[in-house]
Amino acid sequence: MSAPLLSHAPAAADPSATGPSATGPGAAELLDFARRTAADSALIDSLPLDPEGRTWVRLDGPGGSEAWLIGWPPGTGTGWHDHAESRGAFATARGSLTEHSLSVRLPSEGWKSLHLASGLDRTRTLGAGTGRAFGEHHVHEVLNASPAEHAVSVHAYYPPLPLIRRYSRSGAVLTLEQVERPADWQ
Repeated sequence: MSAPLLSHAPAAADPSATGPSATGPGAAELLDFARRTAADSALIDSLPLDPEGRTWVRLDGPGGSEAWLIGWPPGTGTGWHDHAESRGAFATARGSLTEHSLSVRLPSEGWKSLHLASGLDRTRTLGAGTGRAFGEHHVHEVLNASPAEHAVSVHAYYPPLPLIRRYSRSGAVLTLEQVERPADWQ
């Protein structure tokens, strides 16, 4: 039995998610970095692309942030996940990425399964040169829906990712499946 989602309203704006912060770069600065880096064609061209699996290279982000250059073969994606207490941004350098997200901030702890209210789903497509920023506990999945074209993107997070929570989704039910720590992906 899943617990009901108690809040159906969009999350309140988090000032640290959009502006500069005394504790590191805000999401707007992370987005600016991601966009500028995505425009660096020499860097983008240096990423080795695998026809079957995502590839990535760690980058130095602004103000101690964690950043990644990621290659996405056709049809690949992240699955539903969040970045815990990190705010972040990503920009598409090549190809197109689709982001499915929830327009509500979920509780960060104390649940295994939630029944989502209707109207919370958002979808956006980010073509080359476009990006988006997000605050803490942002739940989304990102995928390259193209049947033939690789996509490349730049991602930045602050603070550096303490963990990633992975979810499965069946209709309106979102279930926490796994918690990954930095040692799992570095």
